[in-house]
Amino acid sequence: MPRTTEGAGTPVPQRLLAAATRLFAERGYDRTSVQEIVEAAGVTKGALYHYFGSKDDLLHEVYARVLRVQQERLDAYADADEPIEKRLRGAAADVVVTTIENLDDAMIFFRSMHHLSPEKNKQVRAERRRYHERFRALVEEGQQAGVFSSATPADLVVDYHFGSVHHLSTWYRPNGPMTPQEVADHLADLLLRALRP
Repeated sequence: MPRTTEGAGTPVPQRLLAAATRLFAERGYDRTSVQEIVEAAGVTKGALYHYFGSKDDLLHEVYARVLRVQQERLDAYADADEPIEKRLRGAAADVVVTTIENLDDAMIFFRSMHHLSPEKNKQVRAERRRYHERFRALVEEGQQAGVFSSATPADLVVDYHFGSVHHLSTWYRPNGPMTPQEVADHLADLLLRALRP
């Protein structure tokens, strides 16, 4: 059985994910071999197949780990004992910050999602749908309470915000003029302004 870590170093699954993320971002998923991933991670192919059944599983996990964090944080915002405007603004800003903090993962995923097996593709779509439905529920809660305008359907409001989020990897640069939080604040403010009654 493969060792979980090399001495006191980073656990093997994390090293494999880090190597895969870097290589997929630099070369593309389809131009990166399993051999290149294991060499970059300093492990054997046996270790990769112990933790991840395939390169496809690695691609799925690159995105799924970010989505898990975002889902946990969205659930915390949604369940908080705060006014709806504050909860939605927090959630809207958080998804921007966490996407920018994991920009390579997001870029890889949107560029390579079509390489996933039909089963993994279906699983990812279900995970993303759960996130979007929880976010939409916040918009609907505010609309039903009369705090937000209901002139625009909640689905369209959510698509508008996430269109901006999904596009971040095409223009945001870490050495650019705005910090992740500044971008997040601007986009969250735009969303709330669009929902004003």
